[in-house]
Amino acid sequence: MVYLENLQSVLSVTVSVSTILQFLSGVLVCKKIVERKSSGDISPVSFICGHLSTSLWLRYGFLIDNFSVIFVNSIGCLLFLSYTIIYGYYTIKKVILWRQFYISCTVLLLILAYSTYYRHDSDLQQNMGIICCVVTVIFFASPLSSAMYVIKMKNTSSLPFPLIVANFIVATQWYVYGVLLEDQFIQIPNLLGSLLSLFQLLLFCIFPSKKYQSLEDDI
Repeated sequence: MVYLENLQSVLSVTVSVSTILQFLSGVLVCKKIVERKSSGDISPVSFICGHLSTSLWLRYGFLIDNFSVIFVNSIGCLLFLSYTIIYGYYTIKKVILWRQFYISCTVLLLILAYSTYYRHDSDLQQNMGIICCVVTVIFFASPLSSAMYVIKMKNTSSLPFPLIVANFIVATQWYVYGVLLEDQFIQIPNLLGSLLSLFQLLLFCIFPSKKYQSLEDDI
Protein backbone atom coordinates (compact mmCIF):
# COMPACT_ATOMS: atom_id res chain seq x y z
CA MET A 1 0.00 0.00 0.00
CA VAL A 2 2.83 2.37 0.94
CA TYR A 3 4.62 1.37 -2.27
CA LEU A 4 1.59 2.32 -4.37
CA GLU A 5 1.25 5.65 -2.57
CA ASN A 6 4.92 6.43 -3.19
CA LEU A 7 4.60 5.40 -6.83
CA GLN A 8 1.55 7.63 -7.20
CA SER A 9 3.45 10.58 -5.69
CA VAL A 10 6.43 10.07 -7.98
CA LEU A 11 4.24 9.58 -11.04
CA SER A 12 2.23 12.72 -10.24
CA VAL A 13 5.48 14.71 -10.55
CA THR A 14 6.80 12.98 -13.67
CA VAL A 15 3.47 13.12 -15.47
CA SER A 16 3.16 16.84 -14.68
CA VAL A 17 6.63 17.57 -16.07
CA SER A 18 6.18 15.43 -19.19
CA THR A 19 2.73 16.90 -19.88
CA ILE A 20 4.07 20.44 -19.72
CA LEU A 21 6.88 19.41 -22.08
CA GLN A 22 4.22 17.91 -24.35
CA PHE A 23 2.35 21.18 -24.40
CA LEU A 24 5.59 23.04 -25.15
CA SER A 25 6.15 20.85 -28.22
CA GLY A 26 3.63 23.14 -29.89
CA VAL A 27 6.36 25.79 -29.80
CA LEU A 28 8.25 23.80 -32.45
CA VAL A 29 5.20 23.76 -34.69
CA CYS A 30 4.65 27.50 -34.22
CA LYS A 31 8.36 28.14 -34.84
CA LYS A 32 8.01 26.42 -38.19
CA ILE A 33 4.96 28.56 -39.00
CA VAL A 34 6.73 31.80 -38.04
CA GLU A 35 9.83 30.93 -40.05
CA ARG A 36 7.74 30.23 -43.16
CA LYS A 37 5.41 33.14 -42.37
CA SER A 38 2.60 30.79 -43.31
CA SER A 39 0.63 28.01 -41.66
CA GLY A 40 1.00 25.97 -44.85
CA ASP A 41 -0.85 22.64 -44.68
CA ILE A 42 -0.57 22.39 -40.88
CA SER A 43 -3.99 21.90 -39.32
CA PRO A 44 -5.11 24.17 -36.44
CA VAL A 45 -7.38 21.45 -35.02
CA SER A 46 -4.70 20.25 -32.59
CA PHE A 47 -4.40 23.72 -31.07
CA ILE A 48 -8.15 24.36 -30.85
CA CYS A 49 -8.91 20.91 -29.42
CA GLY A 50 -5.95 21.28 -27.08
CA HIS A 51 -7.36 24.51 -25.67
CA LEU A 52 -10.82 23.00 -25.24
CA SER A 53 -9.46 19.78 -23.72
CA THR A 54 -7.16 21.45 -21.17
CA SER A 55 -9.90 23.90 -20.17
CA LEU A 56 -12.34 21.07 -19.47
CA TRP A 57 -9.75 18.98 -17.61
CA LEU A 58 -8.93 22.03 -15.52
CA ARG A 59 -12.56 22.13 -14.41
CA TYR A 60 -12.54 18.37 -13.77
CA GLY A 61 -9.37 18.79 -11.72
CA PHE A 62 -11.17 21.17 -9.39
CA LEU A 63 -14.07 18.73 -9.08
CA ILE A 64 -11.81 15.86 -7.97
CA ASP A 65 -9.45 18.23 -6.13
CA ASN A 66 -6.29 16.88 -7.81
CA PHE A 67 -3.34 19.30 -7.88
CA SER A 68 -1.53 17.64 -10.80
CA VAL A 69 -4.59 17.82 -13.05
CA ILE A 70 -5.21 21.46 -12.09
CA PHE A 71 -1.58 22.56 -12.46
CA VAL A 72 -0.75 21.07 -15.86
CA ASN A 73 -4.04 22.03 -17.45
CA SER A 74 -3.80 25.63 -16.25
CA ILE A 75 -0.50 25.92 -18.13
CA GLY A 76 -1.81 23.95 -21.10
CA CYS A 77 -4.87 26.16 -21.46
CA LEU A 78 -2.71 29.30 -21.74
CA LEU A 79 -0.20 27.68 -24.11
CA PHE A 80 -2.78 26.34 -26.56
CA LEU A 81 -4.53 29.70 -26.59
CA SER A 82 -1.19 31.31 -27.49
CA TYR A 83 -0.56 28.75 -30.25
CA THR A 84 -4.00 29.40 -31.74
CA ILE A 85 -3.37 33.15 -31.80
CA ILE A 86 0.01 32.69 -33.52
CA TYR A 87 -1.55 30.34 -36.07
CA GLY A 88 -4.35 32.81 -36.68
CA TYR A 89 -1.88 35.61 -37.36
CA TYR A 90 -0.08 33.71 -40.15
CA THR A 91 -2.86 31.69 -41.76
CA ILE A 92 -4.68 32.89 -44.85
CA LYS A 93 -7.80 31.01 -43.74
CA LYS A 94 -8.54 33.32 -40.82
CA VAL A 95 -12.33 33.17 -41.18
CA ILE A 96 -12.38 29.37 -41.03
CA LEU A 97 -9.95 29.27 -38.09
CA TRP A 98 -11.77 31.79 -35.93
CA ARG A 99 -15.14 30.24 -36.74
CA GLN A 100 -13.84 26.91 -35.43
CA PHE A 101 -12.34 28.61 -32.39
CA TYR A 102 -15.55 30.50 -31.57
CA ILE A 103 -17.55 27.28 -31.83
CA SER A 104 -15.06 25.62 -29.47
CA CYS A 105 -15.33 28.51 -26.99
CA THR A 106 -19.13 28.41 -27.15
CA VAL A 107 -19.12 24.69 -26.32
CA LEU A 108 -16.66 25.37 -23.49
CA LEU A 109 -18.78 28.16 -21.99
CA LEU A 110 -21.94 26.04 -22.12
CA ILE A 111 -20.22 23.15 -20.34
CA LEU A 112 -18.67 25.46 -17.73
CA ALA A 113 -22.07 27.07 -17.16
CA TYR A 114 -23.57 23.61 -16.58
CA SER A 115 -20.81 22.64 -14.14
CA THR A 116 -21.23 25.93 -12.26
CA TYR A 117 -25.00 26.23 -11.94
CA TYR A 118 -25.56 22.50 -11.38
CA ARG A 119 -22.61 21.98 -9.05
CA HIS A 120 -24.85 20.17 -6.55
CA ASP A 121 -25.83 17.57 -9.16
CA SER A 122 -24.70 14.17 -7.87
CA ASP A 123 -23.81 13.11 -11.41
CA LEU A 124 -21.80 16.26 -12.20
CA GLN A 125 -18.37 14.67 -11.70
CA GLN A 126 -19.31 11.64 -13.80
CA ASN A 127 -20.81 13.79 -16.58
CA MET A 128 -17.77 16.07 -16.66
CA GLY A 129 -15.53 13.01 -16.76
CA ILE A 130 -17.39 11.64 -19.78
CA ILE A 131 -17.20 15.00 -21.56
CA CYS A 132 -13.45 15.23 -20.88
CA CYS A 133 -12.98 11.70 -22.19
CA VAL A 134 -14.69 12.50 -25.49
CA VAL A 135 -12.83 15.78 -26.04
CA THR A 136 -9.46 14.21 -25.14
CA VAL A 137 -9.92 11.40 -27.66
CA ILE A 138 -10.73 14.04 -30.31
CA PHE A 139 -7.60 15.95 -29.28
CA PHE A 140 -5.38 12.89 -29.61
CA ALA A 141 -7.01 11.97 -32.93
CA SER A 142 -6.96 15.51 -34.38
CA PRO A 143 -3.79 14.93 -36.46
CA LEU A 144 -5.72 12.07 -38.11
CA SER A 145 -7.63 14.78 -40.00
CA SER A 146 -4.55 14.83 -42.26
CA ALA A 147 -4.40 11.03 -42.57
CA MET A 148 -6.13 10.87 -45.96
CA TYR A 149 -3.80 13.54 -47.28
CA VAL A 150 -0.78 11.64 -45.94
CA ILE A 151 -1.92 8.39 -47.57
CA LYS A 152 -2.70 10.14 -50.85
CA MET A 153 0.59 12.05 -51.03
CA LYS A 154 2.65 9.32 -49.33
CA ASN A 155 4.27 12.06 -47.27
CA THR A 156 3.93 12.81 -43.54
CA SER A 157 5.28 16.37 -43.62
CA SER A 158 1.82 17.71 -42.72
CA LEU A 159 1.72 15.74 -39.45
CA PRO A 160 3.16 17.42 -36.32
CA PHE A 161 5.72 14.75 -35.38
CA PRO A 162 6.92 16.38 -32.09
CA LEU A 163 3.36 16.75 -30.87
CA ILE A 164 2.45 13.15 -31.73
CA VAL A 165 5.54 11.73 -29.97
CA ALA A 166 4.75 13.83 -26.90
CA ASN A 167 1.12 12.66 -27.02
CA PHE A 168 2.22 9.01 -27.00
CA ILE A 169 4.59 9.38 -24.05
CA VAL A 170 2.27 11.52 -21.95
CA ALA A 171 -0.90 9.52 -22.69
CA THR A 172 0.84 6.35 -21.55
CA GLN A 173 1.95 7.99 -18.30
CA TRP A 174 -1.50 9.43 -17.61
CA TYR A 175 -3.05 6.01 -18.21
CA VAL A 176 -0.83 4.46 -15.53
CA TYR A 177 -1.56 7.39 -13.22
CA GLY A 178 -5.29 6.90 -13.81
CA VAL A 179 -4.95 3.23 -12.89
CA LEU A 180 -3.30 4.20 -9.60
CA LEU A 181 -6.04 6.76 -8.91
CA GLU A 182 -8.69 4.23 -9.96
CA ASP A 183 -10.18 6.97 -12.13
CA GLN A 184 -11.67 5.48 -15.30
CA PHE A 185 -12.12 8.93 -16.84
CA ILE A 186 -8.35 9.40 -16.81
CA GLN A 187 -7.62 5.81 -17.84
CA ILE A 188 -9.89 5.36 -20.87
CA PRO A 189 -9.07 8.44 -23.01
CA ASN A 190 -5.35 8.15 -22.36
CA LEU A 191 -5.26 4.47 -23.30
CA LEU A 192 -7.03 5.32 -26.55
CA GLY A 193 -4.78 8.35 -26.98
CA SER A 194 -1.69 6.19 -26.59
CA LEU A 195 -2.93 3.76 -29.24
CA LEU A 196 -3.96 6.54 -31.65
CA SER A 197 -0.61 8.26 -31.26
CA LEU A 198 1.17 4.97 -31.92
CA PHE A 199 -0.82 4.56 -35.14
CA GLN A 200 0.15 8.06 -36.27
CA LEU A 201 3.81 7.33 -35.53
CA LEU A 202 3.59 4.22 -37.72
CA LEU A 203 2.60 6.50 -40.61
CA PHE A 204 6.03 8.12 -40.38
CA CYS A 205 7.60 4.69 -40.89
CA ILE A 206 5.31 3.86 -43.82
CA PHE A 207 5.39 7.29 -45.49
CA PRO A 208 8.61 9.17 -44.61
CA SER A 209 8.69 12.91 -45.18
CA LYS A 210 9.82 13.76 -48.71
CA LYS A 211 12.33 16.14 -47.21
CA TYR A 212 14.19 13.24 -45.68
CA GLN A 213 13.70 11.08 -48.75
CA SER A 214 15.40 13.70 -50.93
CA LEU A 215 18.35 13.82 -48.55
CA GLU A 216 18.73 10.07 -48.79
CA ASP A 217 18.60 10.25 -52.60
CA ASP A 218 21.35 12.88 -52.62
CA ILE A 219 23.54 10.64 -50.50
